[in-house]
Amino acid sequence: MRITIESTTQIVELGTGGRGLVLARIWEGTTESGLPVHCFVTRIAAPKDLAGQDLEQFQRELEEQRAPSPAIDGVYPARMIL
Repeated sequence: MRITIESTTQIVELGTGGRGLVLARIWEGTTESGLPVHCFVTRIAAPKDLAGQDLEQFQRELEEQRAPSPAIDGVYPARMIL
């Protein structure tokens, strides 16, 4: 499966069953077939040692965010338990 996702400004806390809390940004997108998806992203990184890669461009793109769509705006509680 392939998905295309975009970062939103919405952040939630995910409870880890007694092991503390983890912040996750909600990303929205679609599958190749057009099915809407929501992703809870806690970490994202690019390898630092890839020759010829512009990691500064990666950082700028990572900071781009949009407002959440009505499909998720206020739907997910600020704290969720996994």
